[in-house]
Amino acid sequence: MDNHRIGLSGSTILSNPEHFEHLFRFGCSHVEIGEFPDEQAVLDFLNIARSKNVTFGVHSPLIRGRSKYDLIEPVSMPVETARDQFEKEVAYLASVGAEYVLVHFPYFKEQVNGPTEPHIEEGLVFLSRLQKAYNIPIVCEPKLGKGRSSCGIDYLHQFPKAIWERYGLSICIDIGDYRMAAKDQWDTFIEPLLPYTRVVHLHNVTYQQNKYFWSVLHPDQSGGYDMRPMIEMLSHGEAKYFIFEHTPHTDPTNQSIIEGIDWVDQLIT
Repeated sequence: MDNHRIGLSGSTILSNPEHFEHLFRFGCSHVEIGEFPDEQAVLDFLNIARSKNVTFGVHSPLIRGRSKYDLIEPVSMPVETARDQFEKEVAYLASVGAEYVLVHFPYFKEQVNGPTEPHIEEGLVFLSRLQKAYNIPIVCEPKLGKGRSSCGIDYLHQFPKAIWERYGLSICIDIGDYRMAAKDQWDTFIEPLLPYTRVVHLHNVTYQQNKYFWSVLHPDQSGGYDMRPMIEMLSHGEAKYFIFEHTPHTDPTNQSIIEGIDWVDQLIT
């Protein structure tokens, strides 16, 4: 891939098969999707993507209800079970032509006692093995933990980048999570990760009654964070997928999505 590409996430329709066509409505050449309701929905999506000549990446888990956070510590299932599930997903997605598989890593529910570096590196060994065995890029997305804990993002920030580089794995930066975790220090967290960043998740954050929702990224950014400096920083370096990852909860209009896509295109071109 020579140039940045803009894509749409299945989160925009909550991976509802009845709304698959929405993902192809805005002229984007790439879709990132996961958490399908069942295997038939996967096949239906693949048929549509191929017919429209649109590339795709998959955000694990492939099927809703499977593991999302268990590669380092058990959250909803044992680590061994989650890893076995993930390897089967990687093998399948390599066979059907996915551009990459994205997984939440490193993920920690909350702060842990003792060093975290060995746990992260052991996970990298596992993921690197899969990447080589199945010849498909694996992209690691650090996420907020329980109660918006920033520990996973903090632990990755502390992790030696020379060790990360050794395993050849890419990183996804979720700009909403990084603003929530690092606040005004976001640049010191993101800049060291630029050499490894291949995917960027784009959304703003809307707070409502102690809850937060992923709102569409738009140039007026009213009520949200100023994301422009982050996008400009992330536009530097290697070509990346910039994925619009808002959800339907704030009822974004098609016009606001179009305006957001046009705005990001100008910032990264």
